Amino acid sequence: MVLAAGLGTRMRPLTDDRPKALVEVGGRALIDHVLDRLSEAGVERAVVNVHWFADRLEAHLAARGQVLGLGPEIVISDERAELLETGGGLKKARPLLGDDPVFVANIDSVWIDRGDALGDLIRLWDPARMDACLLLARREGSVGFEGDGDFFLGGDGALTFRGDAASAPYAYMGVHITRPDYADGGPDGPFSLAGLWRKTAAAGRLYGCVLDGDWMHVGDPQARDEAEIRLAGG
Repeated sequence: MVLAAGLGTRMRPLTDDRPKALVEVGGRALIDHVLDRLSEAGVERAVVNVHWFADRLEAHLAARGQVLGLGPEIVISDERAELLETGGGLKKARPLLGDDPVFVANIDSVWIDRGDALGDLIRLWDPARMDACLLLARREGSVGFEGDGDFFLGGDGALTFRGDAASAPYAYMGVHITRPDYADGGPDGPFSLAGLWRKTAAAGRLYGCVLDGDWMHVGDPQARDEAEIRLAGG
């Protein structure tokens, strides 16, 4: 599940005429960075939700498959009528996702991988113990992330939220594995997955692993420019 329906407000003016997913960094659209990573990890079919400049994004995805012959196969989850946020988007897409565990990926996450980040996530995933398994990045050295961190990581991979602590060492970097029905119990309409993660963490069923590499959160034009430099080896 690729979450590509956002308005990209913080990315303006680059999103005045296109969805955030089609903003380029390192010579490729953001969504192509994500889809290429998923394809390399063995994903053969991706559900992509659309809203802002939906027609333009659908045309890009069609050309990616039909002209360039690149995977994965794309299925559209149409949110033109209402933007549903992360949880609502996953819930709406449920009929398209099948029954196997799914990656859920943001389109503003780009990284240089010195290991096998998605493979590590796959190997850690254990549905008997987990409801969601998140890919994390260290705050220090990340591009485009200015927060105080999201999580503490236990020795077995269990996650706890920062809570009242002044800071936490790890940030969610925009990719996780979960059950396709994870958001089914959420409210109708727009809602975030973050509230579900808090309940899952409290139940001891939220886990994660840390990227061995450089994470770039490409959320605004400045971060896009910094990511260009990092990808170019600067």
